[in-house]
Amino acid sequence: MPIGKILVADDDQNIAELLRLYLEKEGYAVAIAADGERALEKFAEEPPDIVLLDIMMPKLDGWQVCREIRKKSNCPIIMITAKGETFDKVLGLELGADDYVVKPFDAKEIVARIKAVMRRTGKAGDAPDIKEVSYDKLVVNMTKYELKVDGRVVDTPPKELELLYHLASNPNRVYTRDQLLDEVWGFEYYGDSRTVDVHVKRLREKLEGVSDQWSLKTVWGVGYKFEVKE
Repeated sequence: MPIGKILVADDDQNIAELLRLYLEKEGYAVAIAADGERALEKFAEEPPDIVLLDIMMPKLDGWQVCREIRKKSNCPIIMITAKGETFDKVLGLELGADDYVVKPFDAKEIVARIKAVMRRTGKAGDAPDIKEVSYDKLVVNMTKYELKVDGRVVDTPPKELELLYHLASNPNRVYTRDQLLDEVWGFEYYGDSRTVDVHVKRLREKLEGVSDQWSLKTVWGVGYKFEVKE
């Protein structure tokens, strides 16, 4: 029985088949799509556990596919592309990608990234322990990937939820932007850290005025913390 289902969306047939060989050897079931439209069709037909998504594809590019998937699913996405510019990395992450790999890559690295992302998102192996933090009028549940604010579920992209969970799990600890990129996004990141600021801003819009017992604070010149009143 496969240990997980992976959708590989890449118009380079050689790369797609190489990934299929390595991933099937590791025990995964693999589906392949050669363009963005077919990727969305296959995603709808049989939802995978993770998507490997090339950016430069015909019909719909990887960014468009990522947007469409995020409208309806928290399925982990790893972007795969020949582009290595900071702008592309920031855009991919802000659209909800969980990781980013630049071609040429080693297939063993892809396997390691997949395992790491699936561990972080609770998709790997046996059912994970319940991961939840709660405060006054706030519940962050990473087992269900669910945010409850004042008793109601608030639609929240996966990376925003992971960021909030990480900060709320370590109350009053100050994190730099680089630390958050490394510990929440889960891979070494070079370049502009604006993506952290964007995610914090969106979280604040959801959490503003909910409780006077906790808050998402900026520590000027350093980074951010989830402040809880003693």
